[in-house]
Amino acid sequence: MKYYLLIDADDTLWENNIYFEQAVHAFIAFLNHSRLTPAEVREVLDDVERLMGYGSANFTKSLVETYRRLAERELQDEDVRQVRRFGEQIRTHPMQLLDGVKETIDYLSIRHELVLLTKGDVEEQTLKIERSGIAESFKRAIIVEEKDVATYHRVVEELQIDPQRTWMIGNSPRSDINPALSAGLNAIYIPHPHTWHFEHEDVRHIGEGQLLTLAAFTDLRTHF
Repeated sequence: MKYYLLIDADDTLWENNIYFEQAVHAFIAFLNHSRLTPAEVREVLDDVERLMGYGSANFTKSLVETYRRLAERELQDEDVRQVRRFGEQIRTHPMQLLDGVKETIDYLSIRHELVLLTKGDVEEQTLKIERSGIAESFKRAIIVEEKDVATYHRVVEELQIDPQRTWMIGNSPRSDINPALSAGLNAIYIPHPHTWHFEHEDVRHIGEGQLLTLAAFTDLRTHF
């Protein structure tokens, strides 16, 4: 049977959040706050990020705003430029597919209809897709601002697909798994050790769709 496989991108197909985490650690070390612990600095950054939105450009803005709020010395242009560099280097980081992704995508694309479904900044996500080397294996790529139940209903209607024969595959309970199940799709949860903490959520088997949890992306070959 041929299925529609909706596949997440960041931290499902390629490494992503680990580079943001590296930038956060570098930023906290540079700030070197005398009173706030690293965890407390991170809480301030989290609050700012919630306002700024997704993507490395907004992340860079969040770092600068957090620095402006917490710096214990007079702001210097060079210091602000250094903070910007922590965020901007993410955009130019070499693309790194997760182990076995290329081979698995090649295998699946012959047997099923693949759609890349990712959220974030359109320009940034498009660039990642183009650099990935696997774009041609997907029937299309869809970039959205948020992945919620309404998004999945809209995608099903737009693609004119049967939810019972559609699987959402990803590493985020909040964006990939729970809303897809709530929308009546099937879902496959592939945990990643460095999933963005904003995406953490208990996996809830809601709705009539099937739920699978796999250890690695390559395990998809045994099911499809």
